[in-house]
Amino acid sequence: MKQRPPAGSNLERLLAVMAALRDPDGGCPWDLEQDFASIAPYTIEEAYEVADAIDRGDMDDLRGELGDLLLQVVFHARMAEEEGLFGFDEVAGAIADKMVRRHPHVFAGGQGDGSPGQWEEIKRREREAAGDRDASALAGIARGLPEWQRAVKLQKRAARVGFDWPAPGPVVDKLHEEIAEVQAELAAPDRGSAAARARLEEEIGDLLFVACNLARHAEVDVGTALRRANGKFERRFRAMEKLAAGGGAPMRSLDLEAQETLWQRVKQAEKDSGPA
Repeated sequence: MKQRPPAGSNLERLLAVMAALRDPDGGCPWDLEQDFASIAPYTIEEAYEVADAIDRGDMDDLRGELGDLLLQVVFHARMAEEEGLFGFDEVAGAIADKMVRRHPHVFAGGQGDGSPGQWEEIKRREREAAGDRDASALAGIARGLPEWQRAVKLQKRAARVGFDWPAPGPVVDKLHEEIAEVQAELAAPDRGSAAARARLEEEIGDLLFVACNLARHAEVDVGTALRRANGKFERRFRAMEKLAAGGGAPMRSLDLEAQETLWQRVKQAEKDSGPA
């Protein structure tokens, strides 16, 4: 039976609200039918919403998006508690213990320097203690990460043992090399065959991997850069649509040359008005 959330901290209230939503006696049908797998996509989506609010500098929205992300943690913890696995308090306790353990320079009398190398060494010892015997420099990189993010992590790990370009310049040269290889595949005589498609996919993958490497060397966050590029494209395309509609011709009725003219008009208007 549902109970009124008790007075107390807002975190206690949130935990009580989730318990009520998952109560088989009067809870929410949608919340009750969810499981870890069905909720996982929402968890990922909310993390991106947090990043988007930060990118836009909207602190009011950030407060709300952080709440949405916290709800996901509470939701997963509640389902685990119902199965007798663990609860929210154990989740919070585990991450607190981990942060203390991985920051001996703060919590253990100033041991170490807090460098990324120290962090990785502590993580390696943790994996060993858990029975993971993978000694590779690439061990422990999650396969569930967005692929661009995993690419950067792989590159950073390899760089720590010296396998890296010395500067951005050679990476740009490699990028041109990969572009040439993509162009060669696009011109391949067997273009359209299954084998050609597989080769083209591989070459485009190499191109994207090197692009991530270039961003890393330039100290540019790939996710932020791509989000802003997406936002710029969306802003400009919507402006094109308005121009087209104002001229009495919807975008779909214009040929590519006319659409390109609108694109250039929008770009010039942005330049004239200053940085967005």
